[in-house]
Amino acid sequence: MGARLTVIEHEAEAGLGFFAGWLEAAGAETEVVRPYKGEPVPERAAGGLLVLGGAAAAWDDEGYAWLPATRALIARAVDEGVPTLGICLGAQLMTMACGGTVERGDAGLEIGLGEIEPLPEAAADPLLSALPSGPPSALSSGPVRAIQYHYDAMTTLPEGAVRLATGARYPNQAYRLGERAWAVQFHPEASPEIFASWTEGGELPPERAAELNAQVEAAGDELRRTWRPLAEAFAAQLTGR
Repeated sequence: MGARLTVIEHEAEAGLGFFAGWLEAAGAETEVVRPYKGEPVPERAAGGLLVLGGAAAAWDDEGYAWLPATRALIARAVDEGVPTLGICLGAQLMTMACGGTVERGDAGLEIGLGEIEPLPEAAADPLLSALPSGPPSALSSGPVRAIQYHYDAMTTLPEGAVRLATGARYPNQAYRLGERAWAVQFHPEASPEIFASWTEGGELPPERAAELNAQVEAAGDELRRTWRPLAEAFAAQLTGR
């Protein structure tokens, strides 16, 4: 039996994606909680906690009644030193739960394949130090690419947070809080198929959606190479390897 990881899924369209297989292969046993189906958010996550993304605003407690319980779960996990990872909405919920600020982003929607610039602090970080140093053809280290889809932004990080990555549109792309909690604004778990499902709703002009989908699809192997090491590094936090 692998290390137990509680996963909070906010909607069916924003599931574990790539991470399902990567975490299992790395020895993590996932238990997915789906509060949008009426499943209660637990008070504690004993082995580890992963909070996924979704369309909700992190402050929309009226529209998504489980968000207060999710923020409380995150705050407790961070306080107790439980390995925790928040992705997109999950990162924003962590930010709010731990005293930071999340607001509607003043630079507009960030969507598609975007560049993430690891900061010097990432070099010694247990998760982000696992990233490859740019594309395979690069001669020097530099930005890595990830899927983005968010309107809201983490504008003030919690006290004591160590910023790990930035980006051209929004500066707070990843941080660590304490020794074992991480927040990432982007989607390391999202496959090209998942991203294409997000663009189907008609929010974007069809030509633009098709262009973004094609860019993400073409980068599929690169996304796997880039983000599988991060998933494996997080699993190592659970198993103690």
